[in-house]
Amino acid sequence: MASNTNGSEDKPVETVVGGRYMEMEQDGDAKTVKSRLSGLLWHGGSAYDAWFSCASNQVAQVLLTLPYSFSQLGMTSGILFQLFYGLLGSWTAYLISILYLEYRTRKEREKTDFRNHVIQWFEVLDGLLGKHWRNVGLAFNCTFLLFGSVIQLIACASNIYYINDKLDKRTWTYIFGACCATTVFIPSFHNYRMWSFLGLVMTTYTAWYLTVASLLHGQMEGVKHSGPTKMVLYFTGATNILYTFGGHAVTVEIMHAMWRPQKFKAIYLLATLYVLTLTLPSAVSVYWAFGDALLTHSNAFALLPRTTFRDMAVVLMLIHQFITFGFACTPLYFVWEKLIGLHDCRSLCKRAAARLPVVIPIWFLAIIFPFFGPINSAVGSLLVSFTVYIIPALAHMVTFRSAQARENAVEAPPKFVGRWVGAFIINAFVVGWVLVVGFGFGGWASMTNFIHQIDTFGLFTKCYQCPPPPSPVLANPPVPLPSNVHNLTSPFVISPSPTRAPAPAPMPFFLRHRHHHHRP
Repeated sequence: MASNTNGSEDKPVETVVGGRYMEMEQDGDAKTVKSRLSGLLWHGGSAYDAWFSCASNQVAQVLLTLPYSFSQLGMTSGILFQLFYGLLGSWTAYLISILYLEYRTRKEREKTDFRNHVIQWFEVLDGLLGKHWRNVGLAFNCTFLLFGSVIQLIACASNIYYINDKLDKRTWTYIFGACCATTVFIPSFHNYRMWSFLGLVMTTYTAWYLTVASLLHGQMEGVKHSGPTKMVLYFTGATNILYTFGGHAVTVEIMHAMWRPQKFKAIYLLATLYVLTLTLPSAVSVYWAFGDALLTHSNAFALLPRTTFRDMAVVLMLIHQFITFGFACTPLYFVWEKLIGLHDCRSLCKRAAARLPVVIPIWFLAIIFPFFGPINSAVGSLLVSFTVYIIPALAHMVTFRSAQARENAVEAPPKFVGRWVGAFIINAFVVGWVLVVGFGFGGWASMTNFIHQIDTFGLFTKCYQCPPPPSPVLANPPVPLPSNVHNLTSPFVISPSPTRAPAPAPMPFFLRHRHHHHRP
């Protein structure tokens, strides 16, 4: 846990504002080629690293399910919900960043040293609002990140099936569960510099592949765009978009990995703006091309013809989902390390071995609920709604409810939102909207759809939404033609019946006798 130090008594406490992540600093050390290369690929803490992490984490496998949401919502509602929830998510990510800076500044004024400690969201709530807020935040955050990791694992199995269908999706889940377990060796978000950059490149390629391939394919024959048709489907699609722009459950960990956390304030908004350039064109194009067919194909890859470009997109998304699995699971690793007392351990191998039990329930849940698409909406309505929308907005209002707290705040809300009064109104709107529309209607719709998937496919289903197997071979195969028939060229040769012809009736005795009598 964090510890108190007295080594900076001469430093004015008033000037401490979200200082450097000192664990990552190597000031004064000689710069070798190895250290420079390691710093380039491994040790990241700049604002650019944070932007890549936010954008890469936000636009993961949901890129493939957004056309499915458009088929439930319709084109207009799909576009509007993306813009609306993108803005709402950026606001609550800003609130989380302000609360983190407030907590860290207060603790550093008390001479608390975070050199070997990663601050997490539930600790921010504990320090600002008390243990009850901590417990609620911890429960929602851990459960959301647990199912967020489950969704990435399900997405891996769903995607690879479109390249190699010799194995069913459940078997692929076993395989990728073992692969994703290797994320236990990545120490913290500070070490995702190369991975987050590559992840964003991969999703950018996939998004524009979906866009271009759909436009080149054109509209399928008899395409219909009838959405929205049912209220259940409408709110299910809306909560999937709520989930899409609710990826800031790891905001505190990303900020803590920054050298200057106070620069984070606008980073999530800038990341969201870039993400919209990927999600809107791809979702619109795929829905335009395939329409209502997406209602039974939650993965956009399922409807596009197999080409080299599609296979490349599938492989890149698989790698990116491995990265996003690490993003979602790393905070769970931290919580587990703190629980068993190994968080400040310097041995990477010991920490990696201690983290492995976290992967086991994720693996198991991905096998139980392999419902790629519907599970996003369920997680969005029941967990994301509270974790990254309702709780941050309420926490900001309660933390700064007194005049003294507002006066001593590290940073006041910007002028263009109306300072404290405007922030309070926006927060109240966020809480009301997400509680009623996201959790209320969205929870009802997504759980109704989720239960329907269970009733249709069952738990532990072997291959969710896979094409039906080919029809079995007929019990009575057709009688083969004589070998000389194949040499005939007459167009009047009739193919044999698929059923065996009956044996001819025996000749009557009197005919056989007459026939024999007149034989020469």
